[in-house]
Amino acid sequence: MRRRALLGLLAAVPVLGACESEGDGASGTLRIATGSPGAVYYRYGSAIADLARKYLPKVHASVLSTAASQINVDYLLQDTADVAFTQADIAAGNEAAHPGQLAALARLYDDYIHVVVAANGPIANFPDLLGRRVSVGAQGSGTAITADRVLGVNDIAVERAQLGLDDSVRAMHDGKIDAFFFSGGLPVAAIAELAKQVPIRLLDLAASVPSLRARYGDYYAERVVPASTYTGIKPTVVIGIANYLVVRLSMSEPLAYGVTRLIFEGRDELAKAHQAAARLNVRSAISTPPLPLHPGAIRYYRAQKP
Repeated sequence: MRRRALLGLLAAVPVLGACESEGDGASGTLRIATGSPGAVYYRYGSAIADLARKYLPKVHASVLSTAASQINVDYLLQDTADVAFTQADIAAGNEAAHPGQLAALARLYDDYIHVVVAANGPIANFPDLLGRRVSVGAQGSGTAITADRVLGVNDIAVERAQLGLDDSVRAMHDGKIDAFFFSGGLPVAAIAELAKQVPIRLLDLAASVPSLRARYGDYYAERVVPASTYTGIKPTVVIGIANYLVVRLSMSEPLAYGVTRLIFEGRDELAKAHQAAARLNVRSAISTPPLPLHPGAIRYYRAQKP
């Protein structure tokens, strides 16, 4: 009902210049919890910080490089960050554990679960991971939680390494691991660079989606990584998960409104940092279950004329 009501009020987004003159009344700190420097969250978050410095003159913006989704939410709850990127499934787990503390500004884009292996290696299908050396993602990352879930629903035991994206790429390049998981928007720069150096392939994950949805909720969907995404790969069905921009519900209404307005009016600038930002859509942005939208975000969406 909330989504239908808001949809009736949405329209084209106005130009960015208004933010520059007024700053939307936003003030305070804007510590943005992102991810590793080779991944999408960090590039997207850095671009938001750049826009905030330019168009929100009373806001002090900074970027935190982290292990991503779960650590980001932890930072919010600990008041170490003010806004965070996180996956929908991670947001759902934290809403259950800490009800009424978190709110969303927007649904941004979908992550794609990559399971990367050597193209000329022995691993052709997901069950072939059994007993292999696999990086499941950095401790505290959304990748690690989702990887555990995917391996669990398939009852596959692996020799685990908990490496972040950049370390996983290096380990794969050096032959120290057989595979690695990573959850990110397309394309992931570090994986694209790896594919230029050594032949890789992605594992098909379609068979895991029904079990994940049945056990953990409808946050998972089939998505296709096109062949053009990375050098040498075939189109591959993987798992898609929505990403949210999340804050504490206690964030001031003017700041939440200002940041929400900033990301929409600055979408073209954000897309120069990473093309995932171009997927921001005012109609889909309001769908952030199970998190409520922050009142400041709701004010922005309602201000759009039909």
